[in-house]
Amino acid sequence: MTLAEIPIGNTVRVKAVRGNSRIATRLMEMGVVPGVAVEIVKSAPFGDPIQLRLLGYSLAVRKSEADIVDVEALAEMNSAAY
Repeated sequence: MTLAEIPIGNTVRVKAVRGNSRIATRLMEMGVVPGVAVEIVKSAPFGDPIQLRLLGYSLAVRKSEADIVDVEALAEMNSAAY
């Protein structure tokens, strides 16, 4: 599943950022990297952009940008992955 599909209020862990685009590179520079927990805080009135909270700061991304980030639910995480 992707970050764009996660409902507001849920926290997930990043599995991968797909692609080599400028957007993918920029997201990774801003801390959206495998293993990081990301909380979906809220979205704009029409659902785009969405506000994320990660690494102690907030980040707003478009749904199209969030769609290249593969995530998994925290409950599925194995403690060895930390």
